[in-house]
Amino acid sequence: MTILRRLINGVAPRSLWALGLLLVLLVAAPRFVDKYALSVLMLILYFAYVGQAWNIMMGFAGELSLGHALYAGLGGYMAAGLFTHYGIGPWAGTFAAAIAAALAGAIVGYLGFRFSLAGVYFALLTIAFGEFTRIAFDHLDWFGGSGGLFLKVDMAPNPLDLRGGPLLFYYVILVLAVGAFILSRLLLESRFGRYWLAIREDAEAAQAVGVPVLRYKLAAVMISAALTSLAGVWNAFYYNNLFPETAFGIGRSIEITLAPIIGGLGTLFGPIVGAVVLTGLGEVFTSIGDALGIPGIKQIFYGLALLIIVMYRPAGIWPWLAERLGITDRPR
Repeated sequence: MTILRRLINGVAPRSLWALGLLLVLLVAAPRFVDKYALSVLMLILYFAYVGQAWNIMMGFAGELSLGHALYAGLGGYMAAGLFTHYGIGPWAGTFAAAIAAALAGAIVGYLGFRFSLAGVYFALLTIAFGEFTRIAFDHLDWFGGSGGLFLKVDMAPNPLDLRGGPLLFYYVILVLAVGAFILSRLLLESRFGRYWLAIREDAEAAQAVGVPVLRYKLAAVMISAALTSLAGVWNAFYYNNLFPETAFGIGRSIEITLAPIIGGLGTLFGPIVGAVVLTGLGEVFTSIGDALGIPGIKQIFYGLALLIIVMYRPAGIWPWLAERLGITDRPR
């Protein structure tokens, strides 16, 4: 009951009903949409999930990471490697993936925070670690090297091994997205959340009043990294292949950051709104680009969207929308 009370603390009844209705619609959606629409919904949920994971580190604790593909890539490679070479199922592999990503996050975080790197300098450190890892995996034969690691697809559907069609992966990513939302809410209502917000606003003042800044910064990085690794596992088993160039690429890191930035940093619904806007309009612009024969129009749209948000809605879409709906989401 304590956990439930923390979850609904300060939430208006109409908001709870709206969330319940949204969840019911998402659960029932596969019965009423075609395969293409289902794939779009999966992308929305995927970006909402990884956005929520990144938001814990940047939105709550105020630590900018532009190398989060490191953790997604490590998670995917760890689970896929164990499955390919030893037959260890992905559900067990997720524990190894989360541990590996959390340890990597601890190393990156400790080096950055120990030497007082902040802002863009810490972001550059995260990019550097992602690039180092990409180069290393290019030469690791156990993980397929630059030729890539491929998962077997010629097997009967088996949910225990995360083998199956789009419907299985839809419900898996739905569970992950809902779980990340609930976890973020619980963290904000806990000591972690209060300390993170204090550190985000003024780390020196927080340390002066007794907040163990280094410890809680590291906790934010490790939790964010572990959650992001699960998205890497989902991605690896959904697409059945992994390449260092894409798994650890800076492009994937940027994709992870877009939804919370456009939706609203430091809010619970920001990553969700941002994922809906980016994925929905991204698909529209991709279709337009294909029809007109203009390559790369989706990337152009992403750049324009970021430019417009920075200029006219620097706090993101959701805070502006929530104000008009009379909803309080940004943590106090």
